[in-house]
This record gives sequence, C-alpha cells and structure tokens, in this order.
Amino acid sequence: MRKITGCVALVSGSNRGLGHAFCEGLLQAGAAKIYAAARDPSRVRARDSRVVPIKLDVTSVSDVVSAASICQDTTILVNNAGVLRDSPMLAADAESAARQEMETNYFGVLSMVQRFAPILARNGGGAIVNVLSVASWFTNPFMATYSASKAAEEVLTDAIRMQLRSQQTHVVGVYAGYIDTDMAAHINLPKTSPQQVVGRSLTGVNAGIDRVFADERAIEVDHRVRIDRTAFYEELQQRWNHAESQN
Repeated sequence: MRKITGCVALVSGSNRGLGHAFCEGLLQAGAAKIYAAARDPSRVRARDSRVVPIKLDVTSVSDVVSAASICQDTTILVNNAGVLRDSPMLAADAESAARQEMETNYFGVLSMVQRFAPILARNGGGAIVNVLSVASWFTNPFMATYSASKAAEEVLTDAIRMQLRSQQTHVVGVYAGYIDTDMAAHINLPKTSPQQVVGRSLTGVNAGIDRVFADERAIEVDHRVRIDRTAFYEELQQRWNHAESQN
C-alpha cells in the first residue's frame, strides 16, 4: 500500500482489540514506525522493533500534548480509543456514562486532532483515521449515550475533513457494526473480525476514500437509514418495547 508503506503511524488504544489489530495491519503493510499508544504502555504487545509504546490517555490534555511533542514524525493518526457504557438515555447512571463516552469518543478525538493536525501538515498532509460506528447514524435505545458520542464524533470527522483539505490531510471515517473485541464481548450478535476492519480501513486510506464501510452491517444500516428511516426506527421501538415487557 503506497500510502502506508514507510509511514509513521500513531494508534490510540493499542494495547488490545482493534487498536492492536491496527498495529499488526500497519506492520504488515510496511509502516516504518508505529507509536502504539495506551494508558499503560507496558501492556502494549511490541514484538517488532518498529513498534514504540507510548503513554496516552486521550482524555488527559497533558498526555496528548506530551504525545504530540514526542511523535513529531507522525504521518498517519488512527483515533481508535473508545468507550462503551451500554446506557439508555434515562438510565440512573446515564449522565455519568454520557460524560465518560463523550470525553473519550468525542473530546479525546478533538484533542488529538487539534495537536496532531499541524504535525501532519509539516509532514506533507498524511491521514487521520477515526474509528466511528454504525451507531453514529441512529439512536440505539439500549446504548443511547454511546450513539450520542459517536454521532458527535461523526460531525467532528466531517468538519475536520473540510478544514484540513487545504493542507492535504486525508480524513477517513470508519464505520462498522459489532467488532469481535472485548468491548462487544457481552453482545450475542454477529461480529466482524478486527482484521477485516483494519484491512478495509487501510485499503480506504490507500485509495483516498473518505467513508469506509468495514462490514456488511455498515452497508445495510446506511442503506436502511437513508431509504426508510421510519421503518428502521419502528423496529428499534419494537425491540425496546419487548425488552421493557421482560423487566
């Protein structure tokens, strides 16, 4: 992959799941260096000399500023770190859940982009990859606070794509349904492998695609929300009503 080969990437949330898969995929595609960022860098599985573990909590401004200072050669930023609290909007702990998800999924991404956009500009433009979700497009009542954070992150992604186009930074939004990681371990529904999500994401970066549909669920939901949003929401309402009747 010509845009990946020789790149210097920073991947947030690299210690496990999709973040670890991004590191592996970038290595296989020929990245020159990968800053594998995690709250606890000792937990990063760095089996390749090209992997450089760094400490990064995206909700900590001091951590983000430190990472930007260290990683001045970054050409691809992968905003992967995310939080899911599975909270309906009116649950007892909804406000706490919403704040945690917004801090990581929205404000954390904004903080990273603000500090790394100038670095990418100095290094020729590069790319930003934001891991979004099909939940960016609709309200899942069972995880409504998460949907709100991902909808906000999608607006952020669209906005920075327009603002950073003049510096030749390619901004990619990645959309998928449930991914087979710890975050979705408790969900008994079909899941997509992290390797597929990474493969399609890197192909999208290479091809200059702005919106990557990483699995069939993303294709299906995009179609249904655009074609008949009312029917789609009626199904969600029925699922919610059924769940309430079981309580």
